[in-house]
Amino acid sequence: MSALTHHTTQPTRTTVTVIGLGPMGRALAAAFLKAGVTTTVWNRTPGRDGDLVASGAVSAGSVEEAVTASDLIVVCVVDYNATDAILRRPEVEAALKGRTLVNLSADIPDRSREAGRWAAEHGVRYLDGAIMTPTTTIGTPHGVFLYSGPQDLYDEHKSVLDELSGSHSFLGEDVGRAAAFDLALLDIWWTSMTGYMHALTIARAEGISAQELAPFAKGIAAILPPSFDEAAVEIDNDDYIAKVNPITSSASTMAHIIHASEARGIDASVMRAAEGLTRRAIGLGHGGDELTRLSEVMGRHL
Repeated sequence: MSALTHHTTQPTRTTVTVIGLGPMGRALAAAFLKAGVTTTVWNRTPGRDGDLVASGAVSAGSVEEAVTASDLIVVCVVDYNATDAILRRPEVEAALKGRTLVNLSADIPDRSREAGRWAAEHGVRYLDGAIMTPTTTIGTPHGVFLYSGPQDLYDEHKSVLDELSGSHSFLGEDVGRAAAFDLALLDIWWTSMTGYMHALTIARAEGISAQELAPFAKGIAAILPPSFDEAAVEIDNDDYIAKVNPITSSASTMAHIIHASEARGIDASVMRAAEGLTRRAIGLGHGGDELTRLSEVMGRHL
């Protein structure tokens, strides 16, 4: 007998299905359960739902059963290739028709938009989304969720999505906007952390431990929020004239970091890439501008 035979054919909006039980999918399902939401779970690899079932989740025997169990389906897998492999089969597409699919898997904006077109062609109500915080934040006030797609669809399901706790932001009806925010924000994270790793390597080569440097690194990080705001205004207003620190000065400091690194045998390719952009801007006649000019230089094809 199917594990789902007790469900009615008219699911309520207090039910949700979570497809994908990797670390993030498991965290999502656990948060829904903790909030008292009737939750069905399914994963391509069997055996990952034992603790969730013990907590009250319903284990679906197939993805089709998982989809038909709820009006709201949340999918969270590694990328859209995985999403497509799970959902883009005739029997699953038929089961999805008329239901709401919230895709919290990560990929690029164009894949999100293509998924939106696929959903429309098959009568699937589609929201795209992104999770901007680690699994440990899910179900706490520190989780951050982004969504894009039809406003009325987000409003309809907001009360259930809010059961995940944290902040939930609707970014607009262009279904690719959540993925675009996701990539841009992760760009900040990965380039910043890579830069920090390089800084710690330089420090170590000079006899400074990582823990000695960390408090001072936090001081540098504290300067960033107001700098982010100032840079955003300059870029949106196309106002790049230097008020404090021209690109020529930035390029000089970057060169010092490169020279010091390579003198110690440290890979300086990350900083060389940054310095290369400043040198390009200077070559284009922008040496007296703020560093924000690099955004215009990098995006000149736009």
